[in-house]
Amino acid sequence: MASHSGQLTPPANAVQVRNLVRRFSNRTILEGVDLDIEEGEFVALLGKSGSGKSTFLKALAGLDYDVEGTGTLDTPENLSVVFQDARLLPWRTVIQNVTLGLPGSAGQHAGRRALAEVGLEGRESAWPNQLSGGEQQRVALARSLVRQPALLLADEPFGALDALTRLKMHDLLRELCARHRPAVLLVTHDVDEAISLADRILVLDEGRIIEDLRVDLPTPRDHGDPRFARFRARLLNRLGVDVPGRKIA
Repeated sequence: MASHSGQLTPPANAVQVRNLVRRFSNRTILEGVDLDIEEGEFVALLGKSGSGKSTFLKALAGLDYDVEGTGTLDTPENLSVVFQDARLLPWRTVIQNVTLGLPGSAGQHAGRRALAEVGLEGRESAWPNQLSGGEQQRVALARSLVRQPALLLADEPFGALDALTRLKMHDLLRELCARHRPAVLLVTHDVDEAISLADRILVLDEGRIIEDLRVDLPTPRDHGDPRFARFRARLLNRLGVDVPGRKIA
């Protein structure tokens, strides 16, 4: 974007984190984390179990009520969270789950449009227990996007799905994010998932970001591309998995 002087205007940040510290009892989970996420940017967060990934996401979501901490967080008021468990209310229909809290005919229209976007047009009256795991996660995505959030936080949303369904959900999430343009923070254990989806990939280790890697590959991304393999090798190395002979500078 250019300013009136002809100079490029830097993109605005959807998320700004400075010196974030979070502790449980006497254990420090996050230690001085700094991070900016631009509007519309897709960031993936990798890390070993216990590295602080979910704690960081909950801090951004304002859901870490029972934790001690310091630092500053600047996030949009309009944000949504998608968890590994779809967390649908079993006593409400699909459309009622998507439009929870949205009043009137405008809410119904938005909910139907969101369900059509995730491929569930015609399933508005279904109950959650009538849906497959992948369909339930599609409903969760529709619910998260129906309010047009400025920030989408996703905590391993595809971890419980089978491999084929997960790949289909990757395509769907990529398409939806390109259409709606929220800033995204995706927490995942899956290196290939991160490379397939993200503009940037962070690696969190012992409460600190030790890698901030921009993924400059065209989309959709080809897992057979040698550059994809080099990104994978670098990230696995940062996660403590040795992949001899496969590194990028």
